[in-house]
Amino acid sequence: MLEELIARFEKHAPLSIMARVTPEHTLAPQWIDEVFANSSRKQYTRELLFSTVIGLMSEVTPGFSSSLHAAASRKEDLPVSITALYSKINRTEPDIMRALVQANARRLSPLMERMPVSPALPGWRVRIVDGNHLPSSEKRLAALRGKPGAALPGHALVVYDPDTSLVSDIVAIEDAYAQERSCMAPLLEIAQPGELWIADRNFCTAKDVQGWDQAGSHFIVREHLRHPRLREEGEWSEGVRIDTGEVSEQPVWPEAYEPRCAWRRIGLKLERPAKGGDQAIWLWSNLPASVSCETIAGLYRKRWKIEGIFQRLESVLQSEIRTLGNPRAALLGFTVGVLAYNALSVMKRSIEHAHAGSAAPGDAPLDVSTWYLAHEIRSQYEGMMVALPARHWLPWTDAGAQQTVERLLELALNVNIRHVRTRKRGPKVRKPEQKCLSRTEGSAHFSTAREIEMHSKKAR
Repeated sequence: MLEELIARFEKHAPLSIMARVTPEHTLAPQWIDEVFANSSRKQYTRELLFSTVIGLMSEVTPGFSSSLHAAASRKEDLPVSITALYSKINRTEPDIMRALVQANARRLSPLMERMPVSPALPGWRVRIVDGNHLPSSEKRLAALRGKPGAALPGHALVVYDPDTSLVSDIVAIEDAYAQERSCMAPLLEIAQPGELWIADRNFCTAKDVQGWDQAGSHFIVREHLRHPRLREEGEWSEGVRIDTGEVSEQPVWPEAYEPRCAWRRIGLKLERPAKGGDQAIWLWSNLPASVSCETIAGLYRKRWKIEGIFQRLESVLQSEIRTLGNPRAALLGFTVGVLAYNALSVMKRSIEHAHAGSAAPGDAPLDVSTWYLAHEIRSQYEGMMVALPARHWLPWTDAGAQQTVERLLELALNVNIRHVRTRKRGPKVRKPEQKCLSRTEGSAHFSTAREIEMHSKKAR
């Protein structure tokens, strides 16, 4: 009977099975508690295991529970009160959050390596870094009540690996006013030879670029208006046409620092102005001459992938829980959102890899939508968890990478790709700019049906 039930889920709801197998392999309770024990400095375990906390947060982030309080209320064997649960979450150390993401990426990387894609830059391990500010939270804390402004719980530096499609590192920052560039020290400490770091203009500081260069890493950063001073500038090369404009380069030497070799300034004159109105983009890099300036300009465009991650963490996964006003609690919610995103990335690549051979010649490669993927999982997951006993998933806790990948690919073949592939929308219609409305105009109302009818009459 049970085998027949499992077979039906595998055939008709394979995503629900994949959504259980992947976290069971990568977020096993014993593993989470080991990470907590090795990275915690002040916190300790008495009655409430840290794996229980992560388990409850993991129900909120994908949308299985409306809030942490709702998830905790449904857990019959919670060993402490809900007040004690919130107290433990509010004291979670940032080092624990970082250790969770780092260890999670290490556990998932062997899975991704068995489903390889074309590397961003062969011979280098690419790392894209950017900051993400959490939105204002509800003012439930006593210190926030009566404050007229928005309560900002903090932000995080996030490191993304485009070759594995995983977030590999984060630095949780409790002070929302702390600048991103001032918090780069933990990431500079782990920079290694063979890595290529890509960042926006906020990280074009002498401390950051010199830190990467001294570590033997390479970098591509967009030039800041107040960039580090230069001792010498060479001649510009002849421009080369690319799909977005014309690119050229010149050698530069920083002041008060002797680099391993001359750095390169890449100039890209755009055919169409950028979103901010810039007609040209200037990049700095210490990549060797064997990497052309055209390649460097193309690599910087991959930086926008991390912006897409932040959007998906907010819209697809509830990584920004506004009811958590304490900075450490809000950052832990964001961390669990990152872990959930990594699990979705494994599932996404499994589906794309399994169906790669079914595409017709000349068709674009299959691109699975994270939004549709999460939507399908939410619609199937709870029923599957009720129908199948918990003991069914225990073998996947200690399963090897090869065995897990084979199981995911087997299930992915049953996924209807029409339900999860991305949909290309048409060009956006530009709305006319609105003048600043008066208080009376801004609070006015109108009937939508009448407005549509009048618009239709005018169109005739």
